[in-house]
Amino acid sequence: MSDPTATAAVPGARAPLALPDFPWDSLADATARARSHPEGLVDLSVGSPVDPVPEVVRAALAGAADAPGYPQTIGSEALQDAIVGWYARRRNVDLERPNVLPTVGSKEFIALLPTLLGLGTGDVVVHPSVAYPTYAVGAAIVGATAVAADDPADWPAGTRLVWLNSPGNPDGHVDDLETMAAAVARAREIGAVIAADECYAELPWEAPVVEAADGGPGTTPSILDRRVIGDSRRLTLSVCSLSKQSNLAGYRAGIVAGCSDLVGELRQARKHAGLMVPAPVQAAMAAALADDAHVAEQRERYRARRERLQPALEGAGFRIDGSAAGLYLWATRGESSRASVDALAGLGILVAPGDFYGAAGAQHVRVALTASDERIDAAVARLGAFGA
Repeated sequence: MSDPTATAAVPGARAPLALPDFPWDSLADATARARSHPEGLVDLSVGSPVDPVPEVVRAALAGAADAPGYPQTIGSEALQDAIVGWYARRRNVDLERPNVLPTVGSKEFIALLPTLLGLGTGDVVVHPSVAYPTYAVGAAIVGATAVAADDPADWPAGTRLVWLNSPGNPDGHVDDLETMAAAVARAREIGAVIAADECYAELPWEAPVVEAADGGPGTTPSILDRRVIGDSRRLTLSVCSLSKQSNLAGYRAGIVAGCSDLVGELRQARKHAGLMVPAPVQAAMAAALADDAHVAEQRERYRARRERLQPALEGAGFRIDGSAAGLYLWATRGESSRASVDALAGLGILVAPGDFYGAAGAQHVRVALTASDERIDAAVARLGAFGA
């Protein structure tokens, strides 16, 4: 029986979105092999937090649970002030309420930004050569062309949106102030919006850091730093997430900040679309952004896991490239990423192949630090036997 919703054979019918296959679907065989290990699976393939949500956040969520009315798309005044305060305290960036906006996680915003900016066929979205796939997916949704290009000199005609990603996912690279300043200058020259995905800013390991105004550990540089943008935020956006630093992946808690004109356009479009962060989550975000102690505690958990896992990978014949910040080790044995995935799956360890992130990652694997201490220790033991 024919499917009444099928349109491919109908003249003039719309064509489905030309989206790539979901990358993780291709890991089914490796997952099954790793899961069959007699001592169980160690899943280091996805950067999904496993540690508890901080108590200060859970208390704020529970306290705001009686929320029968619609929340504000722009965020409560308390949340707006918390975002402004966090940027000032931790990132040395001065903002006001019109410069900030909460989002339903950062991935949703990244995927929808080309739509919200009105991009379409003939427009170009530039992203790093080794990149989180959602930048290209956002372009595909609107029929724009995604181009991988790290050098501003290589940005093609028609570039309307440029993505920077620092600290980078998957490779953990960090752009310094000079690199970002050159990118911003070029974007303004051609009239393109430039957005920096800075979701791992609170997790620097070996990276250049910017001193925090509160005297705490520094963060990686922001695109909104005055040494990058000068005296104007024109055409620039910073995207952040509480998923990594506060274990709030399940809350879908993201932030965009920057040019007030752009943020104003985004607010208006999101109001029309009904894109709003639930009121209890807004309260939880405000509490998380005001509390640095839980971020410092989580940072040290990841640091300890990294310090155990990196030498174990190196002892098993891998070289670690980049990885100066963030939640991943970008590892290679100089072979196909799929060969490395298969070899590690034989140890019951599942990692992400670098080809998920573009052709430039074809000989690397991304190894996440987001596993319990017990599972990290299991991986270290298995890698030790593998390298012996």
